[in-house]
Amino acid sequence: MAFAYLSAMKKDPLLKGYGSNVRKARLKLGLTQEGLAEKCGLDFRQIGFIERGELNPTLQTIRKISKGLNIPIHQLFRGL
Repeated sequence: MAFAYLSAMKKDPLLKGYGSNVRKARLKLGLTQEGLAEKCGLDFRQIGFIERGELNPTLQTIRKISKGLNIPIHQLFRGL
């Protein structure tokens, strides 16, 4: 599976903030990137790219992640 990720120079603060919120929620549940990916039906590398703000996830992926973390979507955008 190939992912189109953003170079370090093009990282968007919104993507970095969203990714940071995903990471915090994942760690709060004691999940690894692999564990979250399995719950979401995603590749673990995709979770890593998202958490680092290197991948702009689709709405479908955002929904899968929120369901995998068992939190409302809006919480992943808190503080942005």
